[in-house]
Amino acid sequence: MRLISARLSAKRRSPLAGLVVLLLGLLLTGGAYAVLAPANAQTDPADQSTIAKGRSLFLVGCASCHGANGEGIVTKNGTQYGPPLAGVGAAAVDFQVGTGRMPMARPGVQAARKKVVYTPDEIEALAAYVASLGPGPAIPERDAYDPSTIPEDERNEAIVRGGQFFETNCTACHNFAASGGALPGGKFAPSLRGVSNRHIYEAMLTGPQQMPVFSDGVLKSSEKRDIIAYLNSIEEAPNYGGATLGSLGPVSEGLFAWIVGIGACVGFAIWIASSSVRSKKGIKA
Repeated sequence: MRLISARLSAKRRSPLAGLVVLLLGLLLTGGAYAVLAPANAQTDPADQSTIAKGRSLFLVGCASCHGANGEGIVTKNGTQYGPPLAGVGAAAVDFQVGTGRMPMARPGVQAARKKVVYTPDEIEALAAYVASLGPGPAIPERDAYDPSTIPEDERNEAIVRGGQFFETNCTACHNFAASGGALPGGKFAPSLRGVSNRHIYEAMLTGPQQMPVFSDGVLKSSEKRDIIAYLNSIEEAPNYGGATLGSLGPVSEGLFAWIVGIGACVGFAIWIASSSVRSKKGIKA
């Protein structure tokens, strides 16, 4: 026994022992991550005809900014004319093209929501082609983003949880009433009112433009759905406090106070002054 222990101790002191242990640790860690990590990538490859159709649409409407193969185009001063698309996933395409933000008429500080150019079938084809460039977030299934799939007896609790998540992560940019707000550099956080549940989920999943990415590792799919349930609830809630003034908070309220409140005071003061002048003229007569 002592002889065996001595041999094992000698092997443990070998310079190669540390390298072997390190390699084993890396293999075990990588294998565990591959098994346990959430599947964000597009797992159902589209048929080649759909991808080919998407590439044809891409070359006509997108390649001028993003490159013929989605590699991106760099300007002369080193900035990105159009970012590379490998790895953005089908969900990013469905959001950007499905809300009309892409294709852009001209490069700008921020892509604004506008009328959708492509049909649903064309958007699906474009998404399939971009997904073929590299693994990325897939277009979510309805169960992931539709609050109606939450059991009725759990819906109020889900709305409360979603409100807590929204107040913690989203109100700094999107405003307490999800009406949007201004950001530095001429950018803005868009209003979330009137936006489809799927596009809200995809925005959280992909982080378009200056928005951070809330992957499933940051916010679980069920937590994203709770946020959507909360947004639906505040959009459907009646306004008990009178005029909302766009629900933009102190900006619209301050403007209203200056124009209407102070304007009314100035007008009233002018009316009093003019009335006193007329009274004095009447006394002299």
